[in-house]
Amino acid sequence: MTKIDTSRPESVLPTPSHTVGPFYGYALPFRGGEEIAPVGHPDTVTVHGYVLDGEGEPLPDAFVELWGADPNGNVPTTDGSIRRDPATGGYLGRNGVEFTGWGRIQTDANGHWYARTLRPGARGRSAPYISVCVFARGLLVHLFTRIYLPGDATALAADPLLAQLDGARRDTLIARDEANGTYRFDIRLQGEGETVFLEFT
Repeated sequence: MTKIDTSRPESVLPTPSHTVGPFYGYALPFRGGEEIAPVGHPDTVTVHGYVLDGEGEPLPDAFVELWGADPNGNVPTTDGSIRRDPATGGYLGRNGVEFTGWGRIQTDANGHWYARTLRPGARGRSAPYISVCVFARGLLVHLFTRIYLPGDATALAADPLLAQLDGARRDTLIARDEANGTYRFDIRLQGEGETVFLEFT
């Protein structure tokens, strides 16, 4: 048995690093995680895309979480994204009425994800955006980014975050309008066209 003197920091060996995935796929996905908007809501939009690695190949086991304000720019405080039956503990799904602003989506076998949510309203000086957290194999920590929806060029030009980026980098944060309330947003983890990721300190 090897004894380690923990009173001397130089004698303590570091814990080996570990990637964030794909182990989350067992317990974290839940049925209906992509259906964030209340059923039949007139302001529903669909955001979809692919999670891509540095070679541009889709990742079939990535995981995307979204948070967004409501159309008035208010951050929802409603519980209920993952409701459980109090008797059995089984998953009941969303109640279909309240907007929680939050969803969790696992990419499919082709690396594709989608979510139906409400178009967010502006908050403060920021243009409307949806916050994103990405989990994928090979990452040591999850990544944060934003999805800005096109449609208000003035708000996008004045956004404090977007204003700090050059054109090509800025474009990695703005979804592409595919018409009829559908937007395309691919998340490239590294390499050419890498999505801008945010670091919170």
